[in-house]
Amino acid sequence: MLETNRSELGIMKIADEVLGIVAGIAILEVEGVAAMSGGLVGGIAEMLGRKNLSKGIKLDKSEQELEIEVNIIVEFAVNIPRLTGEVQRQVVERVEKITGARVAAVNVNIEGVHLPEEERDTGEEEQLEKQSDKKKYS
Repeated sequence: MLETNRSELGIMKIADEVLGIVAGIAILEVEGVAAMSGGLVGGIAEMLGRKNLSKGIKLDKSEQELEIEVNIIVEFAVNIPRLTGEVQRQVVERVEKITGARVAAVNVNIEGVHLPEEERDTGEEEQLEKQSDKKKYS
């Protein structure tokens, strides 16, 4: 838990899960982010839906500061440097505004690219054609 506010009335502590959810919502609102990623497991990025908003987010806390590491999958053909800058800005703004915690850094890991449906279908058809051609000539 992160302690963000101490007063004569008591202490406010925020659970890591809450910090992760706030960051996750901010990330998914950035245009060009396809999904959060649970990390690379066996070479495959696990895409996470809205139920797992804090997954794919790692928090490193000091007394009053946070360093946040996020794993995302981006839409095809987005400008990745611009997108990561927007993700960083959104996460810092939202986490600081909602929780009062100071965010020292937001590190963004791009773990995959989400292809448009029509490009995925075309690629699958090409692979099937190549496989059938190999069988013909074997």
